[in-house]
Amino acid sequence: MFSQFLVKIGDHLAKGLPLTAYRKPGEDRVTAILQETDTLLYTEDFTETGFVFAPFDSERPTILIVPDEVHWANFDVQRDTGQTDPSVSGPTAGEKQHLDLIRRGIAEIDREVMEKVVLSRKVEVPSDKSPMALFADLLQLHPEAFCYLWYHPKVGTWLGASPEVLLHVRHKHLQTMSLAGTLPVVPRKDPVWGAKEREEQAMVTRYISHTLKDHLSALKLSETESVRAGSVWHLRTGISGSLGAGGLAAVLKALHPTPAVCGLPKKEAKAFILKHEPYDRTYYTGFLGELNFGGNRYRKARRRNVEERAYSMAKESTTLFVNLRCMQLLPNKAEIYVGGGITKDSVPVKEWQETLAKSTTMLRVLQNPNN
Repeated sequence: MFSQFLVKIGDHLAKGLPLTAYRKPGEDRVTAILQETDTLLYTEDFTETGFVFAPFDSERPTILIVPDEVHWANFDVQRDTGQTDPSVSGPTAGEKQHLDLIRRGIAEIDREVMEKVVLSRKVEVPSDKSPMALFADLLQLHPEAFCYLWYHPKVGTWLGASPEVLLHVRHKHLQTMSLAGTLPVVPRKDPVWGAKEREEQAMVTRYISHTLKDHLSALKLSETESVRAGSVWHLRTGISGSLGAGGLAAVLKALHPTPAVCGLPKKEAKAFILKHEPYDRTYYTGFLGELNFGGNRYRKARRRNVEERAYSMAKESTTLFVNLRCMQLLPNKAEIYVGGGITKDSVPVKEWQETLAKSTTMLRVLQNPNN
């Protein structure tokens, strides 16, 4: 029963022990990974097994939650409840500050310091809903997304419904995507993409292809398509190939953060973000997911130090998602993170409106009256 599954997760969280619970897009099965100590562990070379949680700044370490216990349960989305989703609109606090930031970014693009920069903001919303209730609402409202609850007593509590796969690896075959361009969903209408959105997406595709050509063999690109993520549309192109000698660690070093969450050139865009955004992104626009999972075969290591734990599980599959459409829970409030890609063709007011549209993904969960 899913209710018993939630109770088990809630009990582990109440003990102050690390955990993550998540469901992949389009699936019914929800997985929970429970760590038996509160030790803060990190991956060193992405050869370990567990659930990783990486920050935006790739110079900072990636957290690893190890699978001391793993549990599964099915969650059935109630598609015909007779209720409508709550009507929400993005909070407008901080509009002037964000518009000024966008204008500064456009000025740097006009000076040819950058081609693109992704600028974001943080929205504080009062909330007293429990993590378990929020997670259940995420699962219900966003079956098309990677929905997760993540907790570590030394880091905090995060939830999200990400529309973007960073990469998937199975038997050394890697699949990734370029995802960029945003338009609001209009009922019963297909998206009509303008030159700004198409060029933004093509820019990301060119960068990822160029970045991975030295780390993948047999590189292939799919046709570009429109994909829906909650209340917005994006453009997506699939990219695939076979891992080279440097393995997954080399690909992640080259790829993260992607132009879809940082900008181009990456070095200059990242420096602009770290200097001018008025807050620390921490884990927003980082990545998270399963590292070196192999079916249901889990076995604990027999080592004295938890910091040196390793797992002899067959290293078959890694699936990582970009940490978008997410929020961090704090006492009596939630902090929602939203952003958008800025190019020479950006109109500041429209970019602001895009962040309002994106914020509704988490606002719907916070304001959902069902829990």
